[in-house]
Parts: sequence; C-alpha cells; structure tokens
Amino acid sequence: MPKTPRADAARRIPLSRERVLRAAVALADRDGIESLTMRGLGRALGVEAMSLYNHVHSKDDILDGIVDLIVGDIHVPPTGTPWKAAMRARAVSAHDVLLAHPWAAMLLMSRYNIGPGMTRYLDATLGRLREGGFSIEHALDAWNTLDSHLYGFTLQELNLPFDADDAPRVSAEVLPQISLDEFPHVTEVISHVMTSGRREEFTLGLDLILDGLERALNRG
Repeated sequence: MPKTPRADAARRIPLSRERVLRAAVALADRDGIESLTMRGLGRALGVEAMSLYNHVHSKDDILDGIVDLIVGDIHVPPTGTPWKAAMRARAVSAHDVLLAHPWAAMLLMSRYNIGPGMTRYLDATLGRLREGGFSIEHALDAWNTLDSHLYGFTLQELNLPFDADDAPRVSAEVLPQISLDEFPHVTEVISHVMTSGRREEFTLGLDLILDGLERALNRG
C-alpha cells in the first residue's frame, strides 16, 4: 500500500514519550481504551510497534502515562485561592476533562499512579484544603467526599443509555407504558422531564457538599 503524505509527515517527526502518549490519548478518545494496542499506536505514528519501546516500557506504561497526562489537564487554582472556590473550580474542571475523555474515569480509579501530573494534582488539591484550615484527617475526608460525587456523577453521565439531551423524547416514549394509577410519582417525574427538558446538574450536588464541608469546618 503506498504511503500517504500524512503518514510520511508523521514518520519525519521525531518520536518522544509525550508524542507517543498524546497519540495514545487520541486513539483512546476515538476508538475506546480497549482498542489501544502497540501495533495500532505504531500505525498511527507511522512507525513499527517495536520503535515505541524506545519511549515506553509496555502497554501498562502507556496506560499510566495517559492517565497522568489527562490528570495534568485538570485545573486546580493556585495557593492563596479560598478553599471553597478552589475545590469547586477543581471539581468542575475534572468533570469537564473526564467527559472529554470518556475512558479516563475508570482508568484513573483503577490504576496506582504517582506520575508528575497526578502528584501535582493531589498536592494542589490537599494544599488548598490545608490552607483553608482543614486538618489532615478532614482534608482527606473532604477530598474523598468530593471525588465520590465527581466520579459517581461522571460515570453515570457517561453510561446513560441515551444522550441527556434526548431525555424528553425518551420520556415521551416511556410514559404510555407506565400506569398512572399504579405509579403516580414515577409518571409525574417522567412527565416533568418530558415537558421541561430538565437534566441533572453536576454543580447542584457539588455545591451541597461544599456547603456541608464549610459548616463542618466552621464547627471545628
């Protein structure tokens, strides 16, 4: 098969670890994390798969590396930012980043990672909490509670059997199949979603958690 100009151009750019990992992220975004292979990655970069081993040790090394890259894209406000504003901004940024890379949430939760991106992210997160007056124990509790909402909401959003914007249409299809007399509250909710177009908001639960953490902190 003749080489395309794009393949020729890709081959001329020197390989580096970051270039390999960025290409792996692009492949995972396009085809899913299960489709990521050394051979496919080499093909995307215009090189033989064996050439990748000059920059990554294994597929596990690639998985650790792309998780670290993604975490590095999450914004945690700098020192001096009030803890509540910092934690809200961090959570909103993380939610956006994880939605942009649908494979990343599960991979992030399932791998032991002490790469530079993750280490900076955790240090900044815990740093804003400690600067805000949280003890070490309470900072850990706050971090875990916030991340439970972050990952739970994000995974639910990513795994809905339909797009959130399609909720009114799906509700209209489901409503006739449910008895109003037997299930009045279910039909009420479905009717409301159908007519209002309501969708769940990540920030609603986030703000409730932050308000609760603030009350707990003020109580000492």
